[in-house]
Amino acid sequence: MKIRKTEFHNRLYRRLDELKWLYMELYRDEEAFDYFVKMLQSCWSQRKQPLREQDTRREGDPGWYRRRDLLGMMLYVDAFAGNLEGVKKNLKYVKECGVNYLHLMPLLQSPKGRSDGGYAVSDFRSVQPELGTMEDLESLADACRRAGISLCLDFVMNHTSEDHQWARKARAGEPGYRERYFFYNSWDIPREFEKTVPQVFPTTAPGSFTQLEDGQIVMTNFYPYQWDLNYANPVVFNDMTENLLFLANRGIDVIRLDAIPYIWKELGTNCRNLPQVHTLARMLRMVCEIVCPGVLLLGEVVMEPAKVAPYFGTPDKPECHMLYNVTTMATTWHTLATGDVSLLKRQMEAVCALPKDFLFLNYLRCHDDIGWGLDYPWLNQRFGTDEVAHKRYLNDWFTGRWPGSDARGELYNDDPRLGDARLCGTTASLCGLEAADFEGDPFKLERAVACDLTLHAWMLSQSGIPVVYSGDEIGQFNDYTYHSHPDRWADSRYLHRGRFQWGLAALRGDLDTYQGRLFQGLRRLEGLRAKEPCFDGDADVQVEDSGDSRVLALCRRKDGRELICLFNFSGQFVRAGAGRDGRYTELMYGTRYDGIRSVELWPNGFAWLLKDE
Repeated sequence: MKIRKTEFHNRLYRRLDELKWLYMELYRDEEAFDYFVKMLQSCWSQRKQPLREQDTRREGDPGWYRRRDLLGMMLYVDAFAGNLEGVKKNLKYVKECGVNYLHLMPLLQSPKGRSDGGYAVSDFRSVQPELGTMEDLESLADACRRAGISLCLDFVMNHTSEDHQWARKARAGEPGYRERYFFYNSWDIPREFEKTVPQVFPTTAPGSFTQLEDGQIVMTNFYPYQWDLNYANPVVFNDMTENLLFLANRGIDVIRLDAIPYIWKELGTNCRNLPQVHTLARMLRMVCEIVCPGVLLLGEVVMEPAKVAPYFGTPDKPECHMLYNVTTMATTWHTLATGDVSLLKRQMEAVCALPKDFLFLNYLRCHDDIGWGLDYPWLNQRFGTDEVAHKRYLNDWFTGRWPGSDARGELYNDDPRLGDARLCGTTASLCGLEAADFEGDPFKLERAVACDLTLHAWMLSQSGIPVVYSGDEIGQFNDYTYHSHPDRWADSRYLHRGRFQWGLAALRGDLDTYQGRLFQGLRRLEGLRAKEPCFDGDADVQVEDSGDSRVLALCRRKDGRELICLFNFSGQFVRAGAGRDGRYTELMYGTRYDGIRSVELWPNGFAWLLKDE
């Protein structure tokens, strides 16, 4: 396929007026904009032929990433296979899992012991040496593309490591580099900022500024070794955009914009979700459409739902292609602990009311902790729920301290004064598999497997892209060895970041093991989803009344087909339904029903009920 040399210019000129208007609105710097456009052309000229061909194919099929057979997996390279070459050698296993969207957790160069899990980048164009080289990453991306797997990588926008060359030059007083960060000679302005800026980590990293050895003060909203970038400086935006395009040119298909709500700072505000953030996000979307239209932007917006949706932009001025459905993840675990679906039902009604073009990534667990950012005003109004007491209950439940709970997790960033601790643990351990296996209780083990599969069925029933956390497909337990690791012992998130257990994966075909039942059960669910049109992203979806507060009912319709999904979030047998007559077939087990007004659901069980034609 021959790519015309005018392609870049055609894409640029269609967007040039808006791009320049937005850029000049922020920076009012004609020279900086001219440099910006030349940089975009240079990056396009460096984009290799197979990527340009893919760009053209995807431009002709703009809904390519909305297919119902898309299935994601997130993993740490070192935990999964040692290094990038190891991941490439194990792509056959990734394909066996049905995965065609692979998210590699942070792997760019960052300092040992001061990396926040790889989110303190010291070089955006180098890979951690123990994981391989940038050439290895590009080779893996090439292999993924040949295998039909889209590759996702984190791009840390808000800050750099204090070891980044920009930061080192800024500390040394080299002209032009101090202005890339927020430097102050006294605490006067930093104290004004801290009056309105919430602390990200009040326990482990209080405050939003750090005083250096020489007395200079620098903004560090996350950890002291992560220096916030000043996006009011056009040089920062230009150079960070070039870094993003460098990764796209290595063959990365999806760029995860880490902590994007934080990237614009304004004195007197909370420095979150400011209008300028959306201007920057819109410009990045246009940059990708101009230089690499086959590349997607994934926004990491860990906020309440009302602040998440704006990052999609508008139909005529889109921003991110997709966003994390973080609130549903947290509410799902709340629902499991309470056995009451009221809050989840309310939230899904809001999600179902959003435009169908809004694409979410849905997941049960990720690399991070679970924060209890629930709708407490509504919970208090409806149930009289006290926020602090409820968070304490949830954490007691999922750490196994609540009577009757078999969950096994640990707290993260615990602040007893505020009662605002977050939670860590693998899906299997939080579902009770770890406790059941330790006790050797086959009854509890079956219940835990059922709970685990039901939660995955719930994730797969939502519109969007389902993403499995590596190890969940074989029921991997918590990894407590982090307690004795010199660089990790203080960060309980490593509880669910343990090494992939290839010995357990070897049991994935044995249905006499829980690993086999989970793996094969999940593969069957994923296969059913890929085949059934009701799971299409443009299907009509609505929440229905199941007749029981313990059961969530979801109805999906497409082209005259109807699928009713029932989920029992309690540990009891329940009869519930969706007020339907007619014949239905349960997809997972093949059971046939004449009417589904009252369907028996097992404890923590589910049913996918397809109306017979």
